[in-house]
Amino acid sequence: MSDTPDSPTPESPKPESPKEARAAEAAAIRRRWITLGEVIAVLAVSISALTLYLNWSDKRDERADKASESRKASSRASALVLNAQTVKDDRIVLKPTDPDQIIQSQTIAFPRALGVDPVDTTGDPRIEAGWFADPLKKARAKAKLPDDSVGDERLPVAITTRFVVGGDAYENVALYDIGYGIAGRWIAGHSLSLRGLSRVETVKASNAQARIDARWARLSQK
Repeated sequence: MSDTPDSPTPESPKPESPKEARAAEAAAIRRRWITLGEVIAVLAVSISALTLYLNWSDKRDERADKASESRKASSRASALVLNAQTVKDDRIVLKPTDPDQIIQSQTIAFPRALGVDPVDTTGDPRIEAGWFADPLKKARAKAKLPDDSVGDERLPVAITTRFVVGGDAYENVALYDIGYGIAGRWIAGHSLSLRGLSRVETVKASNAQARIDARWARLSQK
């Protein structure tokens, strides 16, 4: 029986010398510092990016707020409402309810049934009875309305107003009713007395005349 050679036994690792142990430990420490440095660098980049985003987001929100406030201010400035400052039998002096609005000029358009051309005013916002008194009496007679009014009658008109607020120019087109009364005697004839002005609605310039005529048709049927 032949002898079987012994299996080779693995050699035991040689113990590290103190110098090698110190070198290995130093290398491990360097690896840990490198890893920590990378983490810190990533965090710094992330924080910087987050800061930039927050600054950009705040500025964007601020711009959006300013734009919204500007639109609201512009909307408020362009919302014109006319009132009668003084009323006489033959004249109504107009003024805007907002004292910051300065009227530059106006165009007053009447129902086609009256056959009156639009009237332009500049720097003196007003309505005068002489512009439409006789045509209105003829239109009332054609519509078979009474010669004497029981209460305040209404004449629809479209007023286009060009005005300035804080140096910015605006234009407003709105439908108004002129309040008036009509009465008289057999010898002197009938006369028109202006009562005031009331706002009906805002209209577009393109359909203002149609809105006046439609409203006059309704009012003249009563």
